[in-house]
Amino acid sequence: MRPRKRPAVPRLRPPYRATPLLRRARFQASSRREASSHDLRRRESRRHWWRNFGRRVRVAPRRARRGRDALRLRPRRRRAHGAAEVLDQLTHCNCRVLTDRLQFFGGIGGRREVMEDGTELRFDHGAPYFTVTNDEVAQVVGGWEARGIVAEWKAMFACFDRATGKFTDFEKEGSTKKYVGVPGMNSICKSLCSEDGVVAKFGVTVGKMDWLQDRSSWSLASLDGKDLGNFDYVVATDKNVGSPRFSGLTGRPPPLDLSLFPRLSVMVQDIPVRPCFALMVAFSEPLAMVPVHGFSFNNSDSLSWAFCDSSKPGRACVPPNRQSWVLHSTAEYASKVINHIGPRKPSVDALAKVAEELFREFQATGLSIPQPIFMKAHRWGGAFPAIAIGGDDKCVWDKSMKLAICGDFCASPSIEGAVLSAMRGASKIMGCLNCPSGL
Repeated sequence: MRPRKRPAVPRLRPPYRATPLLRRARFQASSRREASSHDLRRRESRRHWWRNFGRRVRVAPRRARRGRDALRLRPRRRRAHGAAEVLDQLTHCNCRVLTDRLQFFGGIGGRREVMEDGTELRFDHGAPYFTVTNDEVAQVVGGWEARGIVAEWKAMFACFDRATGKFTDFEKEGSTKKYVGVPGMNSICKSLCSEDGVVAKFGVTVGKMDWLQDRSSWSLASLDGKDLGNFDYVVATDKNVGSPRFSGLTGRPPPLDLSLFPRLSVMVQDIPVRPCFALMVAFSEPLAMVPVHGFSFNNSDSLSWAFCDSSKPGRACVPPNRQSWVLHSTAEYASKVINHIGPRKPSVDALAKVAEELFREFQATGLSIPQPIFMKAHRWGGAFPAIAIGGDDKCVWDKSMKLAICGDFCASPSIEGAVLSAMRGASKIMGCLNCPSGL
């Protein structure tokens, strides 16, 4: 039996008007036929518009048609400005976030080195691991662990007494859960920067931040004077945003003129820091006389910690028996060197001299340390804050200027402190946008 042919729905031309009955017939006929791509885009755009009606936002249809919510914070073209630590919460608030950092040269942390034979080496020359005690941060880290971004480093730690030449205070494996990024510590920031709706820019240094009172927004410019646009909110994660230390590093005034913001100047003008030098070394064979994967130093004038970087989960060494270690200097040693060579970026010769001095101290432990196949030093001039300025809020927040200052220097000098500070700063912004907080 041949199927019945549906009657064609008459289409009227202007100046005639379709009656309600004809409009209903047209809708039924259009719903029966397969929707075109144009129809799908229109429906999706309308759905987004009605869902966000009254929230002073508008839809970016090009992103919406790809199945993602891309909402502007205000009808005019502005964006929230933040760093990687606050992206996860802000993207859950359906806000389009452009990420940048006041001093973010080149990329996202980590260190990649290439030997003369072409072998590639990777080092976590900053924070070797992190622990979690706060319940809020534990929930976030649990999500990272489930996604394979971080993993537990089941390593044994101890303390080495330089005077006696013996290991003491052995820490049992698993007594304190230590997390590391997989395959590197920079995996956490990389994952946050790859979230939907996030635009990450590298190699751009914010050189000037101007508050536009009449527009209630921020105008940002790069260090070379290039206009970076206007933004509703600014999240600063660099402790030198208003510090004279920025001038010592770049030869230019700090991005934020604290003379215009007296309340902030008391808190963020000059945050004391503890400098450090990191020594990255690689050996062709394991250190047989070192029974642990990490240890601190007692009675050493120049070394504070040593970590076997290649023992972390997700690290690969070629050949398999090769070991890579990262050594951290004491703050006293680093301060003495920086006072001698100045605050600017150290020269290659200066770093080579530091590497030789630190490695000699490592060999002087009597642990039969062989000659390395690779050795290089790196300076952390102000990576480790000496105080926390955030108080109970764990961040510095100015609602009238829509400015949040977050970082480990606001909560505690650790990765956990940085994450907690970022979560509190993101919650402040989401409260202004009437978005639910939490992940």
